[in-house]
Amino acid sequence: MRRLITLLALSSVISVTAANIDRHAVLTRNCPHITAADSLSSLTVGNGRIAFTVDITGLQSFPGTYRGGVPLTTMSEWGWHSVPDKDNLRPEDSQKAVDTGNGHGAGLYAVEYKKRANGKSDTPSQIAATAYFRENPHRLNLGLIGLELYGKKQQRLSVDDLRDTRQTLDIESGTIISRFSIGEKKDDEVCVATACSQDCDRLLCEISSRRLADQQIRISLRFPYPSMKHSDDGADWTKDELHSTTIIRSGANSAVVERKIDGCVYYVHLSWEGDASIAADGKNRLTIVPGKDNKGALNLRAEFSENDVATPYLYTTTTTGNAAETVEEEMQRAAEAMKAYWNSGAFADFGGCTDPRARELERRVVLSQYLMYVNENSKYPPQESGLTYNTWFGRPHMEMIWWHSLQWSLWGHPEILKKQMTWYDTVEPICRQLAERQNYKGVRWLKMTDPWGGEAPSNVGSFLIWQQPHYIYLAEEMYRRDPSDETLARYARLVEETAAFMADFAVCDSVTGRYHLRGCTAMQETLRWNETCDQPFEIEYWRYGLETANRWLERTGRERNHDWDEIARNLAPLSEKDGIYLAARKLPSADDKLFEDNCRNDHPAVLGALGLLPASVTKDIDIPKMNATYDWARKHWEWTTTWGWDYGMTAMTAARLNRPYDAIDALLQDTQKNTYLVSGHNYQDGRLRVYLPGNGALLASVAMMLAGWDGCPDRHNPGFPDDGRWDVRWEGLNRMQ
Repeated sequence: MRRLITLLALSSVISVTAANIDRHAVLTRNCPHITAADSLSSLTVGNGRIAFTVDITGLQSFPGTYRGGVPLTTMSEWGWHSVPDKDNLRPEDSQKAVDTGNGHGAGLYAVEYKKRANGKSDTPSQIAATAYFRENPHRLNLGLIGLELYGKKQQRLSVDDLRDTRQTLDIESGTIISRFSIGEKKDDEVCVATACSQDCDRLLCEISSRRLADQQIRISLRFPYPSMKHSDDGADWTKDELHSTTIIRSGANSAVVERKIDGCVYYVHLSWEGDASIAADGKNRLTIVPGKDNKGALNLRAEFSENDVATPYLYTTTTTGNAAETVEEEMQRAAEAMKAYWNSGAFADFGGCTDPRARELERRVVLSQYLMYVNENSKYPPQESGLTYNTWFGRPHMEMIWWHSLQWSLWGHPEILKKQMTWYDTVEPICRQLAERQNYKGVRWLKMTDPWGGEAPSNVGSFLIWQQPHYIYLAEEMYRRDPSDETLARYARLVEETAAFMADFAVCDSVTGRYHLRGCTAMQETLRWNETCDQPFEIEYWRYGLETANRWLERTGRERNHDWDEIARNLAPLSEKDGIYLAARKLPSADDKLFEDNCRNDHPAVLGALGLLPASVTKDIDIPKMNATYDWARKHWEWTTTWGWDYGMTAMTAARLNRPYDAIDALLQDTQKNTYLVSGHNYQDGRLRVYLPGNGALLASVAMMLAGWDGCPDRHNPGFPDDGRWDVRWEGLNRMQ
């Protein structure tokens, strides 16, 4: 391990492609340093397909201490589970015929059936279907690998018994170095290095301490049953009888563990260097115990896999022939792969800024880049909390993919966005059926879903529509990075099918000739689908989607769709009153007082009508009125009800309004849901302790403010003040639409 730590300290010798920015220096000064156990200070290593979140020991030793904060988990893109459906429930059991009033009659929507206070409950099968299809499938916590620590009299130590705790996440290499003592002497120190292979789903760990030889340090492997709760670590430790953990193969320094949870099976491939042996330690628990001949070092590999055959290790040429790669060598190779990520994409350096807030903004940007990579470099759309812990049962929300994934393209990694967009091809048949059962053409993209396109019943999400144009926006983003025939062939068909739904959804008023958006939940979810219509962001996004889809028709050699042009030209104007734009148009049936109250809660989506979309689409927005709307929102909005990505959206609007000081104020607004933990995670509240859409919005808005946007002022860093205090240097960023 000493050699590994030395190599990490000398990582600046690695060649850097950046010519003007010392990326190593920027990364080093933003590494998290932790000196005490804190439930909100856990750290994560990963590769975007699997992630390991660890405590102050560098492993997952004290899950109870961290459970109420950022919990300790092992989560992957492939690890999903469903409880057996003993009641033969069907998705149809959660569906309800609803006429949303937009001229398409009653369609079938997946809603939440529940017991009601007025005594008129829905049927048991409807209630059961709601619960089942919201909770299943859910993401698995694959298991915990931690340290068991003992005193000299073999008494079990707690986290409070640790002394001199020091922990650093080297974000450049993706390695956590943890040091602590379990005794009074200097040589009682334990040092743990933790990393994740970038080639496979393998935890890599090096442990060094003289206390290994006397078995005061052991490695514990614990495997839970899934909890199936809305927001937690996905671990229920009380149901050992419902799952099994079996060593199916073992050798002198290795073992293969088979995990069975109902119909779900996966494997853990273990190998270690150093004298030690493995044995069961109760049901669903294993312990690796150092032997008497242990020399003070124990290095571990633990690969989690759907296959019972592990990924082969590399081989290195030595003077004695080919030898298997050591754990230390694999950790160094993983570090090189992480450095390649940092050196291949875009980068920003705030070190030359004199504004005292620049240091914190740089920290948030750099740590967000790290967190998005280790949590979301996946072929599936990510959940709000990535691979850190489960929220909404571990399932992704597709209206959030804009915030999660647009930043990949802006920050020079469009290949990751491209990978995630393949999911749409997988679920197209399901989304086409969804549109059909609600009497629409084309495809209607899901809101809360899973890797296979399962629909979660929801009285809000099933009526949401602002996820619909995302496919067109992201396809356009891919075309901006690669304007080739291959890109057109890859996305054109689903761009057209997406627009077909959008055009069919807009309903024409035969008297005025205007097209309206009705029967939809807005981005600002406090505006109910049956009480409001023509929400400003949705109106402008609908215009963007239809106009952009027509450009795709032209690019592929076809004629424009005149119906789409007609709808885009004649969408309802944005509602306004007293010189400001309103959050929506109120339907006659809505309660006036409730409407007024809800218009300043939740997401300030009226600002997004300008901030998120190109000037070619929003050209009819009256800038003085939007300036007045911005001022009104900053003064009167209930900011405690907002979410982490609202601050990035607000900053984008300020930037497009040529208000760079306000953009920075929005990015760094002092509110709870704009809190960024020592790890860089965007904290929301006691339930949602991490929120990656906030990190993604920060990255997207900063990229926009630095590299600019279509039609932006022609100056250096157009979204930042040009008074010299914000001299931010950057490389590789792409301009926003």
